[in-house]
Amino acid sequence: MRFSRLFAPTLKESPADAEIPSHKLLVRAGFIRKKAAGLYDILPLGVRTLLKIEKIIREEMNRAGAQEVSLPIMHPSELWIESGRWDVYGKEMIKFKDRHERDYALGPTAEEMITDLVRKEIRSYKQLPINLYQIGKKFRDEIRPRFGLMRCREFIMKDAYSFHVNVEDAEREYWNMYETYSRIFKRMGLNFRAVEADTGEIGGKFSHEFMVIADTGEGKLVYCEKCGYAASTEKAEQAEPAIPQGRESLYKEIEEVYTPNVKSIDDVAGFLGVGASSLAKLIVIVADNKPYAILLRGDREINELKLSRLLKVKDFRFATDEEVKKFTGQEPGFLSPVNIGVPLIVDVSVAEMVNFYTGSGRKDYHLKNINWGRDFSVEQFYDVAEVKGGDRCPRCGAPLIEKRGIEVGHIFKLGTRYSEAMNCVFVDESGKERPMVMGCYGIGVTRVMAAAVEQNYDKWGIIWPVAIAPFEVEVIPVNVKDNKQMEVAENIYKGLIDKGIDTLIDDRDERAGFKFKDADLIGIPYQIVVGKKVFDGVVEVKIRRTGKKIEIPLTQAAQLVINLLNEEVKNL
Repeated sequence: MRFSRLFAPTLKESPADAEIPSHKLLVRAGFIRKKAAGLYDILPLGVRTLLKIEKIIREEMNRAGAQEVSLPIMHPSELWIESGRWDVYGKEMIKFKDRHERDYALGPTAEEMITDLVRKEIRSYKQLPINLYQIGKKFRDEIRPRFGLMRCREFIMKDAYSFHVNVEDAEREYWNMYETYSRIFKRMGLNFRAVEADTGEIGGKFSHEFMVIADTGEGKLVYCEKCGYAASTEKAEQAEPAIPQGRESLYKEIEEVYTPNVKSIDDVAGFLGVGASSLAKLIVIVADNKPYAILLRGDREINELKLSRLLKVKDFRFATDEEVKKFTGQEPGFLSPVNIGVPLIVDVSVAEMVNFYTGSGRKDYHLKNINWGRDFSVEQFYDVAEVKGGDRCPRCGAPLIEKRGIEVGHIFKLGTRYSEAMNCVFVDESGKERPMVMGCYGIGVTRVMAAAVEQNYDKWGIIWPVAIAPFEVEVIPVNVKDNKQMEVAENIYKGLIDKGIDTLIDDRDERAGFKFKDADLIGIPYQIVVGKKVFDGVVEVKIRRTGKKIEIPLTQAAQLVINLLNEEVKNL
């Protein structure tokens, strides 16, 4: 490709609404342009990268035995009503009526569509298993589209769905997809982790997220380097508590401590001169119009997902100060688990605590040397707090490492949720109809492009992994009016093209510095600079990731770059 013909409008400045590196750089480097909130034009450089991402996905999905289909993006409401999701999916679903006043939605996901296809075409166990996937547009009316391609209203997604005769075969395919996704993201050159995750609105028995490690990630994950355990912090389990043996012998007498005008955990801990882990905090919530008191260690936060699941509610809210007084008869900010007066849920983090501090129930006083079992009863401890880095691994006890990450893929073991609701059945060997067991597997294609940038950039621009770079090599003649430079540049360019290397030549009549800045901004992995030393038979090869520059005889430049490309691919 010739830069003089390439539509790549680069910018010096970042857009005013861009908050994270990928948003800034994909706009500045000419990959995307904003059309409206959450809607983006994908320009030629962006399309080239997306096509390479899709190519890797297709190759690995096909290798795993999946088959590609293409489903409509307009979903008739009848299918979603049948599955029970039409009225519960939420406002993210974009609904509309056609000219005949029939209800439709723009597909946010395709469980209903694929289940309808399979139930009409597959009847016998002999036709199973089957795994069908598509790569195409999805639509979700995000309440707050932001971060460029990270959270859009329209995006490209690969979604796959498998159908099986039993749970065992569905689980086999689940792990087949787990390994397939691992190969996909490894081939793309991404640093990622597969973590246990919540199933969310998709549903199912269990799931894994594939998260690209990045400081700007919206999600958090913890993992154990010793045993390999990894989970999103939404899903991560706390380790079994190590309750001290003979803890009753350690009990001290309760003391009331004057703590004027200090309510927050940090303020109380500072006033008392202790760590937040020496305090237990009590939080009153309301779920289904019922009050509950949640007791957890002072340095812990409620995991809202865990608590919602425990209470079997979709959502809950924190009680107001007026409600706290009404429900408990105690002073907000100074709550005590002793005689709390509402159902008490005690987190496992409290189980290891001995002689800890809590509120007293009255203003400006806390209690010292409180102990569960003596001062208030606990029938069972529950895991309702968020796990943090440094906590013990729930599998082996080693310290967990906490990172931020960007979800780029998600796999689910759905079971029979959709097949039972939509009567997607097969006839087994004995002639009996049974619901198919399903799995679901998604990759956010446009999100992968953004996540790759979040993980690969510097102050000059993007640093693409070779496998998904819009071009692998850029040939840069410093002065296009110099016939010798252009002749050598053209020969190198054509030689690389002939060897199947995706190459760009910057044949624009621009200043050398301008070209170099564009090359670094766009992030092409290798640059071959043809300058004045060409008269000495020498050109320069620049490695974008390291900034290293290598002067080399021009006759060897193309082969050096090919060797570097092969080495990078081999190391994936």
